[in-house]
Amino acid sequence: MPFQKNDIILFQGDSITDCGRNYADASSLGVGYALMAGARLGLQYAEQNLTFLNRGISGNRAVDLQERWERDCLALKPTWVSIYIGVNDTWRRYDSGQETTAAEFESSYRDLIERTKQHLDAKLVLVEPFVLPVPEDRKGWRQDLDPKIHVVRELAREYGAVLVPLDGLFAAASVKAEPAFWAGDGVHPSPAGHALIAEAWMKAVGAIR
Repeated sequence: MPFQKNDIILFQGDSITDCGRNYADASSLGVGYALMAGARLGLQYAEQNLTFLNRGISGNRAVDLQERWERDCLALKPTWVSIYIGVNDTWRRYDSGQETTAAEFESSYRDLIERTKQHLDAKLVLVEPFVLPVPEDRKGWRQDLDPKIHVVRELAREYGAVLVPLDGLFAAASVKAEPAFWAGDGVHPSPAGHALIAEAWMKAVGAIR
């Protein structure tokens, strides 16, 4: 039983987490992995009265999470904090020349974790970013994204957080079906891609086998 009664599970991140949520509705989970995981876990652990919150915002980088962490995380007093960030820290380098070094990314991410641990008694779930080689130029992103993926893995190890190893899982899934089946632009998951994330998240926290 990974969850306690009345647990509040917060999903934080960028557009992959946001996934069309209604900002005017504080309980909106969007239509992606946060909704899929929340629906499945709500059914499976109905007696635990779990609350699921989504505060992902499209386009966000790690520094953007820092700026809104008090309002969109700490003030909500979640007992689980899931952080899924990083691909925009790479993307902005290639579409607008705004580079975020691995060291800068680590500093921002570490600040999120430290502030969370200082103010909340919450379990941490770190979801590593991924990219698939569609279109062709995404292959060149690996040089920038791979060090950031390693940052997430190292922080998970250092802080004893749950790690959701998406990059390897999407690479393995792309053996079963072409990469575009899972994410048409190499970044934003298809419904099947979101289902992959939801399942990986639930397995990582010990909710399903």
